[in-house]
Amino acid sequence: MAERSAATRRSLGVVLALVFAFLYIPIGVLIALSFNEGGLPTVWSGFSLKWYGSLASNGQILSAALNTLIVALASTAIATALGTLLAIGVEIRRRRGRALEALIFAPMIIPDIVLAIALLSFFSILNVTMGLHTIMLAHVVFNIAFVCAVVRARLKSFDWSVVEASTDLGATALTTFRRITLPMIAPAVIAGALLAFTLSVDEFIIAFFTAGAGRASTTLPMQIYAMIRFGVTPELNALATLVIAVSVTALALSQRINRTIAT
Repeated sequence: MAERSAATRRSLGVVLALVFAFLYIPIGVLIALSFNEGGLPTVWSGFSLKWYGSLASNGQILSAALNTLIVALASTAIATALGTLLAIGVEIRRRRGRALEALIFAPMIIPDIVLAIALLSFFSILNVTMGLHTIMLAHVVFNIAFVCAVVRARLKSFDWSVVEASTDLGATALTTFRRITLPMIAPAVIAGALLAFTLSVDEFIIAFFTAGAGRASTTLPMQIYAMIRFGVTPELNALATLVIAVSVTALALSQRINRTIAT
């Protein structure tokens, strides 16, 4: 029996190793080739940082990165505020027996292409000129659900008696929220904000549909798509490596904060 159990664990370990290899070897190769000295993106010819220097002098990439940062920061701030308030409202309604999960979390379930078409149609009906502002609003739409989900995970173990005690002592709803509720759920709010920022930085489909014409509203994922149509270059590998680094850092911080919440 013990031998069978050990064999099973070894088999599961092999399967797990193969899955991780399938997922991360291509990413590792991409990162390694971003330091390739030669111009060929798939042939190693020596270590060099020149492609990162080339990125720093590429005006189109810097402009797209700035647009992405503007959209990500603005949409994260709005989505975090609205998602936190939504989570509190939904949790209060749930405690009263009126849940709205299916409606609230629909943007997380609906395919991006469907949501992108819906937002494009909505902006067209309202005759809204496309630009960074429409990308930002579109990102807020789907980021709210993710922030709400993270904050609600914290609220499920929230001690609502402290809120009731604050009210009994004469504090207003705003004072209670600012001095009691918000500090207690702050780690979840920060984790939701980091997740929203990561999703906004990486998002392509919705931004592509709601950006409109012109380079003034081109985000970094859109710029990468435009570059890759002419082939993969070491410069593109370097850019992808930087995007991966930002995304992994934000997700790692979010997961660390979530673990802190759980404990």
